[in-house]
Amino acid sequence: MMNGDKEAGQFVKKETMLIFCLFCLVIGFLSGIVFSVYKSPGQAPTGGTPAVQPQQSQGISPDTAKQFIELEREVAANPQNIDAWIQLGHLYFDTNQFKKAINAYNKSLELNPNDPDVLTDLGVMYRRDGNPAQAVATFDRAIAVNPQHETSRFNKAIVLLYDMNDKEGAIKAWEELIKANPMAAAPNGKPVSEIVEELKQGDGGN
Repeated sequence: MMNGDKEAGQFVKKETMLIFCLFCLVIGFLSGIVFSVYKSPGQAPTGGTPAVQPQQSQGISPDTAKQFIELEREVAANPQNIDAWIQLGHLYFDTNQFKKAINAYNKSLELNPNDPDVLTDLGVMYRRDGNPAQAVATFDRAIAVNPQHETSRFNKAIVLLYDMNDKEGAIKAWEELIKANPMAAAPNGKPVSEIVEELKQGDGGN
């Protein structure tokens, strides 16, 4: 139903620990299912406010350009600075520079491979860069580090469903999320259990 060149949703970014993720609803797979892959908020998917289309890299503001310069200088001078690599990855994420974000996140993971939030953000970037299989593998790494990491589980199901046309795999991933948290919900507040039920009904209840 979805073409491979169409995004199933908008990605949502984490600005700071005090700012919750934004999200954007898009056309879904079944009636009533309209969800998106989003950047790790460091907490369960519970909701948010509608997001606008992310700005392209050519729209970088002077302040953002200054942040790029400062962070790039920092990682060049202090390549062991994990936080600088992560923040640089976030800037690349926010400006849709997928490959550069992937590189920055991987640099941070070389120093600290067990950060499920960074792994989740990296998975989002792989998906945006047109590599859904690598995105799923990266979400799996985040889940292995923290089995309770709901964002990575939710995102895994979205990529399986919309990008890899693997409805059964998506249902399984969401059912595993429900096992981890029976109250898990999509960004718009819809219970994941309802998403699973709608998908199953789309197969005639099988």
